[in-house]
Amino acid sequence: MGLSSLVKQEKFLVIALAAVGISFFTEHSILEAGKPASLIAAAALICVIILASTRVAHHAEVLAHKVGDPYGTMILTLSAVAVEVLILAIMMRTTTSPTLVRDTIYSAVMLDINGILGLAALLGGLRHGEQPYNDDSSRTYSVMILTAMGISMMVPEFIPAAKWHYYSAFTIGAMIALYALFLRMQVGTHSYFFSYSYPRAKQASGEPAPDEEAEKDSSALSIAVILAGVLIIGFLAEFMSAFLNIGLEGSGAPPALMAVTVAVISAAPEILTALRAALKNRMQSVVNIAMGASLSTVILTVPVMESIALYTGQPFIMAMTPVQTVMVVITLVVAAINLNDGQTNAIEGMTHFVLFATFIMLTLLGL
Repeated sequence: MGLSSLVKQEKFLVIALAAVGISFFTEHSILEAGKPASLIAAAALICVIILASTRVAHHAEVLAHKVGDPYGTMILTLSAVAVEVLILAIMMRTTTSPTLVRDTIYSAVMLDINGILGLAALLGGLRHGEQPYNDDSSRTYSVMILTAMGISMMVPEFIPAAKWHYYSAFTIGAMIALYALFLRMQVGTHSYFFSYSYPRAKQASGEPAPDEEAEKDSSALSIAVILAGVLIIGFLAEFMSAFLNIGLEGSGAPPALMAVTVAVISAAPEILTALRAALKNRMQSVVNIAMGASLSTVILTVPVMESIALYTGQPFIMAMTPVQTVMVVITLVVAAINLNDGQTNAIEGMTHFVLFATFIMLTLLGL
């Protein structure tokens, strides 16, 4: 692939790189211009970050197409979590909010399970009726998400502040152990839990045809673009965080707005991928993306951020509020009921989407 064609293909990353340069030279001027200018700059950078993340997700999809499930969806979810962890780590240095990590993980779970899965099942159900998938995967994801969130975000409510570092170290070990076993299951003897064999007739009409661009891309190029994209997103997040902090200062905006922003940035590419899969009657990909992203967000973000807290000696609040705990429990109970029979439909999708709308409403109310 020639340089000109590569630049044309990766125009979003080129735009993102240009935005890094512009932000570097104009940061002080924008911050001195006041809150409106900072908010406009932050919104512009959020849009650029989402564009850049779509290219990272595209190349993750290229690799996913080559290796197939369950490795494919694992690559997709890990790339999204990498972006989320990077942005969180950067924002933690510039924000004074002790609940940013907790609210981001909570928002990501609500967005992934209720937003992505709910909308995909709703639209897919309206087009195809009942959509089949492997119910072994949904049960495995549900019980692991509940366990991980229970250990890391419900139990901490009862841990005395003086002993937080002991429990924090335990949480890190528990999350690593859970993910190590899950990873072994996903790519090893239980990999069939996370895949579904579609009938040939459905596969011919429902499976997305290999993208010509994806076929031309080499694995090495995809890996290089993913790494470069994540690096560029990191620089953009640094500037975006500074602009957002100044822009929202004293504005009366919901406290969790920054957390929701981070969750939306990391999940944006997954939303498009999941909706395409649902409309093409491939619900297994949707389940893997939505539930897998939720699990990866909890089980990978928690140990990284807890490790940072232990290293810096600055603990943050991981215990969810009563409202958040209720929403998570309702979501996982509904998911366990809906995803227990190997088929989704529009009604099941609507129940999750109503829960997502409830989450948005509660966020706007500052709860």
